[in-house]
Amino acid sequence: MEITFLRLIRSSSVLASYTIVLLFLLFCSSFTSTEAYDPLDPNGNITIKWDIISWTPDGYVAVVTMYNFQQYRHIQAPGWQMGWTWAKKEVIWSMVGGQATDQGDCSKFKGNIPHCCKKTPTIVDLLPGTPYNQQIANCCRGGVLNSWGQDPSTAVSAFQLSVGRAGTNNKTVRVPKNFTLTSPGPGYTCGPAKVVKPTKFISSDGRRVTQAMMTWNVTCTYSQFLSQKTPTCCVSLSSFYNDTIVSCPTCACGCQNSNTRPRSCVEADSPHLASVVSGSTQSGNNLSPLVQCTSHMCPIRVHWHVKLNYKEYWRVKITITNFNYGMNYSQWNLVVQHPNFDNLTQIFSFNYKSLTPYSTINDTAMLWGVKFYNDLLMQAGPYGNVQSELLFQKDALTFTFDKGWAFPRRIYFNGDNCVMPPPDSYPWLPNASSRMVFSLLTLTSMVLSAMAILCAHA
Repeated sequence: MEITFLRLIRSSSVLASYTIVLLFLLFCSSFTSTEAYDPLDPNGNITIKWDIISWTPDGYVAVVTMYNFQQYRHIQAPGWQMGWTWAKKEVIWSMVGGQATDQGDCSKFKGNIPHCCKKTPTIVDLLPGTPYNQQIANCCRGGVLNSWGQDPSTAVSAFQLSVGRAGTNNKTVRVPKNFTLTSPGPGYTCGPAKVVKPTKFISSDGRRVTQAMMTWNVTCTYSQFLSQKTPTCCVSLSSFYNDTIVSCPTCACGCQNSNTRPRSCVEADSPHLASVVSGSTQSGNNLSPLVQCTSHMCPIRVHWHVKLNYKEYWRVKITITNFNYGMNYSQWNLVVQHPNFDNLTQIFSFNYKSLTPYSTINDTAMLWGVKFYNDLLMQAGPYGNVQSELLFQKDALTFTFDKGWAFPRRIYFNGDNCVMPPPDSYPWLPNASSRMVFSLLTLTSMVLSAMAILCAHA
């Protein structure tokens, strides 16, 4: 009897252990994946190419070029910052198209003073309007770097630097280490520099080819988890066939807490709103959003509304609202995954590009504003939104409004994955209400309520 009891205890402990592990796995799987690998842009990265174009008496002259090969993730104002650690005791004598943020200690030099003597320099792009004798090609945009899918012509940034105390041939030169890239906050992780085949340059008339003395590449990838602790956008849903508006999940991007975060948000009707916004703008700190107090606390909300149902077509309205009082989003973009994008007929007031991360499956689209019309998403207020409508053709084999099919599977804003409502809260067709699947929490609540009633009558 005692042995049986011990076996029962042991088996119960094992069962409890398995239950805890299962709950842990379910808990972990409920979070959105934010690792560096992006399934909608599997080959996206920022590549830094360092080309030595000539030797000098104590070093070399190099052109450093940054290519944003990401389809929809860009770097907006106040722009990128690049850094590294010198392998020896190198200095930067001069720069064109960029500048070091800190000169460092150059007291050991007499006469000709270097541009930067720091062991770990940080480089930024020059601003628009820089004199021509300080510019090179693809410089001087204030660090703004567009995505390759949105505008390849402005997805490249470059600067030139003259390096001293570095060696005068490809056997004595040492590759810098610990490359960093901020945009301007964290998010990018850079791998080690790798020496590759020297770059070949073709002259403007196409009749001559020159070659770099030495070339190395650095690849940087983005992780939303490293970029910020909380999400930056959320999605709400509605439809013509259901009077329920599914709001963004509560606390999707954080919660209002007057004790731990006394200035986490600003009420829209606050009498001191203008002074608070003005103070935030003057401080120049755009990294910390000053958001309007909402239940979701997200700087950006994307609303998807199923607007009309025609015989051969159906229509959707998309509204992007900026709740951030401290930032205008320039060159914004939206990536939407929906099975009916293969039958998109017309889009109004947004640009459109099909993304096919799965080769033959066309279910992902990139949307962005029309230049000089709505490519700037204004800060929170009466003009802090942009909207458009999409017209889809119906495919009799796949089309249905049932079970949430009309709503997107995934939405990105400026490359960051937005928080979607739980699937069981999507607007349903009226005749499907009897088949609505209850969430586990709802079912548990009903069971507990029934048990309480039975116990009360016992």
